[in-house]
Amino acid sequence: MKNIEESVAVIGSGIAGLSASIRLAVQGKRVVVFEQNSYTGGKITAFEKDGFRFDMGPSLFTMPHLVDELFDIAGKSSNEYFQYHAHDEACRYFWLDGKRLTLFPSTDKNINAVTEAFGKKSGHNVGQYLEDARKKYELTAPFFLENSLHKLSTFMSPKVLRVISEIPKLGLFSTLDAQNKRYFDEPKLVQLFNRYATYNGSSPYQTPGIMQMISHLEHGVGTYFPKGGMHSISQSLTRLARELGVTFELNSKVGEICVEDNRISGINVNGNFRPFNTVVCNSDIKYAYGEMMPKEVRRPEKTLSLEPSSSALIFYWGLGDSLQDLGLHNIVFSEDYREEFNKIRSNGTFWDDPTIYIHVSNRLEPEDAPKGKDSWFVMINVPYDQGQNWDEITEKLRRIIFMRIKRVLGIDIESLLETEEILTPPKIHARTSSVGGALYGSSSNDRMAAFLRHSNKSNSVKGLYFCGGSVHPGGGIPLCLLSGKIVAEWISADE
Repeated sequence: MKNIEESVAVIGSGIAGLSASIRLAVQGKRVVVFEQNSYTGGKITAFEKDGFRFDMGPSLFTMPHLVDELFDIAGKSSNEYFQYHAHDEACRYFWLDGKRLTLFPSTDKNINAVTEAFGKKSGHNVGQYLEDARKKYELTAPFFLENSLHKLSTFMSPKVLRVISEIPKLGLFSTLDAQNKRYFDEPKLVQLFNRYATYNGSSPYQTPGIMQMISHLEHGVGTYFPKGGMHSISQSLTRLARELGVTFELNSKVGEICVEDNRISGINVNGNFRPFNTVVCNSDIKYAYGEMMPKEVRRPEKTLSLEPSSSALIFYWGLGDSLQDLGLHNIVFSEDYREEFNKIRSNGTFWDDPTIYIHVSNRLEPEDAPKGKDSWFVMINVPYDQGQNWDEITEKLRRIIFMRIKRVLGIDIESLLETEEILTPPKIHARTSSVGGALYGSSSNDRMAAFLRHSNKSNSVKGLYFCGGSVHPGGGIPLCLLSGKIVAEWISADE
């Protein structure tokens, strides 16, 4: 490891900030992380109540090698800090007419499952769909996810010419819904694969068809679950960072990013000026420009005007019984998916017909619930906060969820509730500075959205960099880890 030569301030200890901090520390830099909360991890945090443990944020874990890589570059054995295991199911799906389907991280198993549920033609088509998703992912990910789209060198590789030649086949000029209808006659399968638009807070009727490749992560790469729950991802990386010399200052809210002569001079933290020549901002990009950036810094108006992504209403329920019909990941679909997304985008009566996601962590982490009981994370896609009456909406959705689950599983779960906590978009905003509670910053309801996401490096302020789900390459644990990697590479290249 190099001698410590340079001081870097990282604003926010989300997964991207942790990724950047570890990589910068390995480069030999002195890194100080400023976190407004009393804990590290950003959205990846947890709590315990009445004998139940709940992960509060992301519940899907893919591409664990990106976490392992951080320990590898630090010369550490990841098994000593962080352990996980593959899950043999991807998700269980339920429809209100009684239809059920379980899919797997295996194309052959998925072909068999879909054939049994919907017939031989659908089984054949799902095999072709997943194969095409794999090809699209492997073709584009090395260039458009793992590298900056704002570096000329990204586009100078001869291999990029192949990507460009394949653009007509990638689905950039159609929606995900239209793309899925090319493969499937069965509406339920179209709905199932349309749901991958929600992985970046978008609508399948607006986001481009290239988002088909997201399904490859679950069904080709596989899904995993960490020992100790999702929270262990952020906590193991925090431990590694500290061992590498990274300093964490908790309860430290950054009020301003200070700029002099178009270069970073430091930050104001809890009202005190702290000098730094490099700042990595892991805050939501709209919050950064709206609340922390000096007025004289030029704003990327086109990027900031992008449509916000959806938010979420989350119920954390401890149940006095264990419902074995449910696996780790479960979806209860709405009856009219298009209308559901129309209402989310228009801030209409989105609570009428919601799709319900249920994560039961104690299926793979038994200590998350007392024996014979369940720990549920129940999430509904909702609009970002625009001043709605969330108390009223929450109660309406709560009643509908109870009715839907009783209709699908035949069980009155309200009578089983032993404990409950609720997370609304305003609370998400308050805890994570995600403007309006938009989980992914901007949506991808535009074929050029990937190119309009904010760069990982400021083009107007020297020494200012950005990482996290609201900038390139996007939201979700894998992309946030890659975001931190891109930032560290930028900083190293700029020395």
